Amino acid sequence: MRGLQLTAYGEAADVVRLVDVPDPGAPGPGEVVLAVEASPVDPTDLYIIAGVYGELPPLPHLLGCEGVGRVTAVGPDVGHLKPGDLTVVPPLSNAWVERVKVSAFWLRPLPDGDVDQLSLLGINPATAALLLSEFVTLNAGDWVVVTAANSAVGRSLIPIARSRGIRTVTVVRRPELVEELRELGSDKVLVDGPDLAVGIADATGGAEIALALDGVGGETTQRLLDALPVYGTLVLWSGMSGQPAAVSAPHLIFTGQTVRGFWIVNWLKVPGNPERFGKICEELAPLIASGAISLPIAGTYGLEQYAEALAVAARYGGKVVFHPNGRP
Repeated sequence: MRGLQLTAYGEAADVVRLVDVPDPGAPGPGEVVLAVEASPVDPTDLYIIAGVYGELPPLPHLLGCEGVGRVTAVGPDVGHLKPGDLTVVPPLSNAWVERVKVSAFWLRPLPDGDVDQLSLLGINPATAALLLSEFVTLNAGDWVVVTAANSAVGRSLIPIARSRGIRTVTVVRRPELVEELRELGSDKVLVDGPDLAVGIADATGGAEIALALDGVGGETTQRLLDALPVYGTLVLWSGMSGQPAAVSAPHLIFTGQTVRGFWIVNWLKVPGNPERFGKICEELAPLIASGAISLPIAGTYGLEQYAEALAVAARYGGKVVFHPNGRP
């Protein structure tokens, strides 16, 4: 069986290798074996390869943070999945392999749909869904502001919020993205700048902003805080500007606002959350299968094409997806 292995931290071309790895063998109780049909290259994968992620695996280490696979064998007590079902490869299960054995307790069959899009379910759309549920109680009609709105998380959040009746102000750094995000269903789209808080107030008619979600950092973080009410909440989920989040201590003191961080890896470690993750998948899979959530795909590759695939992924022009067993 083939898989992509990380041998050291550094440049992908120097440290990633296509290797023969042991077959996972027969599933035990509560387990299934999956033939991986599609597995994307996420920024998380690239950070791990470079050795700059928040949690690094021991080396050598098989790669691939998420994907989807076809059930080929089930353990003796697994009754909710059967051979032939398509299901999620649990996040961080090393999906850049031909086959993988995983715990099946929260997995469910996925609906028919584009396997490349479905393979993206487990990190970016799941992060977007959790950002909308884990920090404040949102009701239909509430306003949420999200930056880095052209990212996979931002593009996923728009239809998820819409399906829940939540209104979105999406913020981008390039004016040419405004019309595209409007077409995706964002209620209001703004270009970041010094007057962002004023723009948010104008766009929402002065409505109270229930939640701000920042994927940029730098000066944008304080601009979002300026748009929030007293005791408002801001969640940092990325730092795409490459700059530390600029936050005024006096501002926080006098407003009582809360600044939180979110990393899905930590969330998945909390007892009970893996079971909840199954419910998230049940919500998101139909949105992906219907095309409501659709992320740009830059290309699809076999495992043997890993050098080209990783080079394309590093340019961040859309998702790159591996097909470990060939095109489904």
